[in-house]
Amino acid sequence: MTSLQVLDLLCEQIDYVMNLKTLQMVGNFKNLCNLQILSLNFCYSRGDMTALMESLPQCARGNLQDLYLGRNNFTRTLTPNLIGQFTSLRILELFDNNLSGIIPPGIGNCTRLITLTIDNNNLSGSVPNEIGGLTNLTVLNLGNNQLNGVITEEHFKHLTNLMDIDLSYNSDLKVIVEEGWLPPFRLEYGSFASCQIGPLFPAWLQQQGSISYLDISIAGIKDKIPDWFWTTVPQATYLDMSDNKLTGSLPAHLGDMPLVKLNLSSNHLNGPIRAFPRNIEILDISSNSFSGILALSFEAPALEVLIKFSNKIGGSIPESINLLEGEIHQCFASIQLDFLLLSNNSFAEKFPTVLRNSTGLKMLDLSWNEFFGWLPTWIGELTGLEFLRVSHNMFSGNIPLEIVYLRKLQSLDLSDNNLSGVIPQQLANLTGMMTSPKNYRSISSTRENKHDGIIEDQFDELLLVMTKEHKLNMAQDWIIPIDLSDNSLSGEIPSNITSLDAVVNLNLSSNDLRGRIPNKIGAIKALESLDLSENMLSGEIPSSLSNLTSLSYMNLSYNNLSGRIPSGPQLDTLNAENPSLLYIGNSGLCGPPLQKICSGNGSFIHGNGISFGQGTEPLSFYLGLVLGLVVGLWMVFCALLFKKAWRIAYFRLFDKCCDTIFVHQYMMWARDV
Repeated sequence: MTSLQVLDLLCEQIDYVMNLKTLQMVGNFKNLCNLQILSLNFCYSRGDMTALMESLPQCARGNLQDLYLGRNNFTRTLTPNLIGQFTSLRILELFDNNLSGIIPPGIGNCTRLITLTIDNNNLSGSVPNEIGGLTNLTVLNLGNNQLNGVITEEHFKHLTNLMDIDLSYNSDLKVIVEEGWLPPFRLEYGSFASCQIGPLFPAWLQQQGSISYLDISIAGIKDKIPDWFWTTVPQATYLDMSDNKLTGSLPAHLGDMPLVKLNLSSNHLNGPIRAFPRNIEILDISSNSFSGILALSFEAPALEVLIKFSNKIGGSIPESINLLEGEIHQCFASIQLDFLLLSNNSFAEKFPTVLRNSTGLKMLDLSWNEFFGWLPTWIGELTGLEFLRVSHNMFSGNIPLEIVYLRKLQSLDLSDNNLSGVIPQQLANLTGMMTSPKNYRSISSTRENKHDGIIEDQFDELLLVMTKEHKLNMAQDWIIPIDLSDNSLSGEIPSNITSLDAVVNLNLSSNDLRGRIPNKIGAIKALESLDLSENMLSGEIPSSLSNLTSLSYMNLSYNNLSGRIPSGPQLDTLNAENPSLLYIGNSGLCGPPLQKICSGNGSFIHGNGISFGQGTEPLSFYLGLVLGLVVGLWMVFCALLFKKAWRIAYFRLFDKCCDTIFVHQYMMWARDV
């Protein structure tokens, strides 16, 4: 073992999971002084990484050149003195662990370091100035931690070989340099997402002519994109400047740039879109002020995703992109789509028949257009659909029964149309809206795998579930909605809708629904928002609503509901400023939070959830019970009147019984008062 120079356990290839004792045993070989490479990446081991490194013999610490400990489950902090002992290190990979504490200044002793990756941990504190002395460093990856403080020119002072830097998603970290600062490095990869480098557009980027990947999204920049920028990054293939307050327009030569993925969303950019980059695959220009008319032809054969909602772009649909207004082009019929997002446009046609062949379609958003006609029965053939939103159009007719064949559906929004008829009773077939270990979030996984994450956040932005008074945002965990509001639906609410217990938002408001609220509505345990307002629902409010511990919004106003309003720990906290607004427009309701007292028209809801019926109060109930007992006992008395022994026994029993009943009745009355 004295000549062993490379120890690689190949954990990733053999799917090997190690424990700390095994790792320490590796280090306890006394004759590892010549060890130069130790690779334990992807071993998914647990424990204290410091204990492992301390187990390596002293002679090995000065000779080890490459140390790979990424993607394990190591905890604890980076011991300051220990790191500084590995003076020969060229590569140190500690990514994807649970390391905490600060980056030790002792890292400055590792002057031979070429690669330092400590991303995806829980490191905090400031970045030590000593990193600026690592003159050989080419890769510096500190992203996805909790670092804070300020990075200045001092941190980059001697990093003349730096080509790859990642400071992203350290939201309290700021990069502040002098306006005329000239960086000593020439980057090829730079990620500063969610790291504050504004408010001025970073002038030092003008020296980064070799950069191919640049992410300055959510960077607090409030400035115009300078003209020099587009000529500075002629080799960029990935560019993300989204979620800032950038102004300006796109260059005329954008079509000549080699960009494959470009994200400019959520800024204040304006002007026309003259041409798409020829190699573009993913383009997001949404939530800006771009205007003009798109050219009828685009030379972008690799385009997979185009997101352009919330702009001022007009014109008819070019055959090469199939978007915007007019009709959806027939070339869609030969394309197998996964996602089709056409919201916020001016499409005016019937439900697109060209989609019938897209049986693999997972997400369909046609909202905020001018589509009309009936929803087709063949929509049930799109069995892969998980997200269906056609709200704010002019669709009419019934909800097709075939919609219940969409077993994977996890989001259904048909709101604000002219739909009529009844809600299908077979909604219970939508098993994607049930809590079951078989259910999955395949759209989110598709996003991560297919497009390398550039549009992952954009789908979250699109998945906005509108309720009557507020918005719920579908982020990484799905918010499962059923929204059929603002239509002309009639009939009753299907009782089996309560089996869809993963539904978080249920909005059936502004329809013509009649009958009672399903008694078991409290079985929808995940429900956070419930809106049944502006219908003709009648009967009592089910006491099972008190079982909804996650409920944060409810509106039952303007119906024909009656009886006592149920109470509960969660119900009593809703709309604390003016809780009566939840029930306004129901003249038959009584009890808190309304001022109307339940005297003869309100039902009594007992603490155990049992309802005694409308028009019954606790006092009258017990008086009726007493009178019934008296009459019954009197009949027995008449039958036994001529038997002295039985008479004596009866009067004793009657006396004891009446005392007990009236005492119990009095106690109940006193408690209510």
